[in-house]
Amino acid sequence: MAFVVTSPCDGCKYTDCVTVCPCDCFREGDTMLYIDPELCIDCGACEPECPVDAIYYEDSVPKEWHEYIQINEEMAAKLPVIVERKSPLAE
Repeated sequence: MAFVVTSPCDGCKYTDCVTVCPCDCFREGDTMLYIDPELCIDCGACEPECPVDAIYYEDSVPKEWHEYIQINEEMAAKLPVIVERKSPLAE
């Protein structure tokens, strides 16, 4: 199991979560972030840092966003690691 970034991140891409991740499991896409489920240690440090409530433990992802479990896995395999805070896309 792992934490998952879901729909509310898409279009804003706040990066507060990446600075608290102890295992550098966040990946940066053009419009949102993703979590590599192979590296996530389920610590939960990222979840309260997200200002748009986009991060959920895999078992708690709302039904309407279940596809993001697979999306995170697929995108994390292709995208670069992000470990530093950047300006969000939307304020």
